[in-house]
Amino acid sequence: MPAAMAGHQRVIGTARAAAGLYGFQEMATPMFEFAEVFSRPLGDSSDVVTKETYNFTDRGGETLTLRPENTAGVVRAMISNGLTQSLPLKFFYAGPMFRYERPQKGRMRQFHQIGIEYLGPRDGLADAEIIGCGARILDDLSVLDRCTLHLNSLGDSESRQAYRAALVDFLNAHEADLSEDSRTRLTSNPLRILDSKDAGDRAIIAEAPRLDAFLNDGSRRHFDSVTGALDGAGISWSFDPLLVRGLDYYCHTAFEFITDALGAQGTVLGGGRYDGLSEMLGGPPVPGVGWAAGVERLAMLVGDVEPAAPRVAVMPMDGDAEGAAFALAESLRGAGIAVDLPAGGAIGKRLKKADRAGVRIAVILGSDEVAGGSAQIRDLGAGTQQEVPQAELASVLHGMLGEGQAS
Repeated sequence: MPAAMAGHQRVIGTARAAAGLYGFQEMATPMFEFAEVFSRPLGDSSDVVTKETYNFTDRGGETLTLRPENTAGVVRAMISNGLTQSLPLKFFYAGPMFRYERPQKGRMRQFHQIGIEYLGPRDGLADAEIIGCGARILDDLSVLDRCTLHLNSLGDSESRQAYRAALVDFLNAHEADLSEDSRTRLTSNPLRILDSKDAGDRAIIAEAPRLDAFLNDGSRRHFDSVTGALDGAGISWSFDPLLVRGLDYYCHTAFEFITDALGAQGTVLGGGRYDGLSEMLGGPPVPGVGWAAGVERLAMLVGDVEPAAPRVAVMPMDGDAEGAAFALAESLRGAGIAVDLPAGGAIGKRLKKADRAGVRIAVILGSDEVAGGSAQIRDLGAGTQQEVPQAELASVLHGMLGEGQAS
């Protein structure tokens, strides 16, 4: 509905403008893809694939999936459009995603995301740049001061495999005390156990080995380059050793902007580096880093946004002036002025209703004004009224509304 849509447009428009400052160009992927675009990188055992995706078979017998996220679709688009020879690529997107989850405040089965993907560079400066872009968007929305940037390094494949082995050994010793979900993940995706919200799991995890202890020299240098760039730009961050991404193609930087201003603490924007995703989708090795943010959650954080509405109303005094009022309204719209054309009812009631709706100026036409080629302009706030030639009307209205505020 219009009020919610105004909030969405504030978030998306702000993000689009900020991403443009960094050279990210807007693109869009299909709302559905071949199922393997998501099942291959996310894994058949992941919660998203097993519990949350909408799958269907088309008339040709192909299995299709409504997109639950957009990174895999962007990388697939890069490969299928032959863009791997045109790196680096910087993409911005905004649109609906679909997950079969229990609907609740700020979470729906059709939800919306903004996001950016930076394909090609391997260095930590690229990671810092996309984090900086996310921080700028949050700042432009006036919500950055209510968010904390959590940052961790997942290391390279060598570091992560060493950590995974140590984590599994530790968790195996506590398997009987883990939650049912965590016992299942112990064999399929043990790093995801670090995300568990179960109180018993959290107590065990607090004693688990930390990933940063297993980073090799190359992984530490990459993380240091990211944090050094952020520090130099004045972007504050907090080290979070339990922040992970369980999928194998993620590496090095993982981050989330988290807020507690929405009641329960929650992530409003998060992402990381995914250097192995292109190969997993059948393409050549192409490093990548990006993030996504939920539009609904950001709109809740931003607060109420008033839908844009006309500030000028053209009102015919009687039936004889209706045709002239319509023609005048069309002329003013052609001059870039948003106009409402309320009809029916006494002029006094229409003026009061327009005032309550936020209309600032009423342009009133009666038979005399039509015959004389003029119009009455009433400032509903000041209560003043003047007669103006219709030929000068657009110029006068622009002046009353203020430069750049004609609509």
